[in-house]
Amino acid sequence: MIGYGVNFRRGLTSLTAAMGVLLVANFGAAAQDHRQNAPGAFDFYVLSLSWSPSFCEAARERGNTGRSTQAQCSGRPYSFVVHGLWPQYERGYPEYCKRPSPRLDRNVMRGMLDLMPAPGLVYNEWDKHGTCSGLGARGYFETVRKARASVKIPEEYLDLASPKTVTPGEVEEAFIKANPGLSAAAIAVRCDSRRLGEVRICMNKDLQFRACEQVNRSACRRNQIVMPPMRGG
Repeated sequence: MIGYGVNFRRGLTSLTAAMGVLLVANFGAAAQDHRQNAPGAFDFYVLSLSWSPSFCEAARERGNTGRSTQAQCSGRPYSFVVHGLWPQYERGYPEYCKRPSPRLDRNVMRGMLDLMPAPGLVYNEWDKHGTCSGLGARGYFETVRKARASVKIPEEYLDLASPKTVTPGEVEEAFIKANPGLSAAAIAVRCDSRRLGEVRICMNKDLQFRACEQVNRSACRRNQIVMPPMRGG
């Protein structure tokens, strides 16, 4: 009877552990949208605008001298550049929706270098995010261009000649003031340990501003951040 009791308790413990693993697995699955990675099946876009001087300064600190870094940081001075236009679910996001992804025509890539000043960035954004849009490559990058054109960069950030200390709220307010219809619920500022990283703006599929709770949850929480000046400043 003692042996039976020990075996029973061991069996119960194993069953409990297995159920715990199953619950965790089910919760993880529930956290993913049921449309996961189906091209064209998403709820809205995030337009991510990267503050190029921060990217270049961080790259120099890491000793990153790769081609993409040189393309963005050794040419003409940039302010905000397009990091990407990302399809999103209300909870989570799709990525790499076609494997292998359709080959991106070099001419399409070259046509985006004024907004996304690194060939590697353009190729990566197509593979990871563009394939989830449900559009062909030309259609996707035309949408990227339209999304960028719909956002006005605040005048004070167009030609920043010296380092500027700001709060995340001040950056948001500047964008909201410059873009009628944009609300605090539709924009989020991202940062690293001390610098402005990106401004992310949520848009519906018609490229109208819309609220996005999950994007705001990942916003910068620092009291102050630095905007390094544009190259040559």
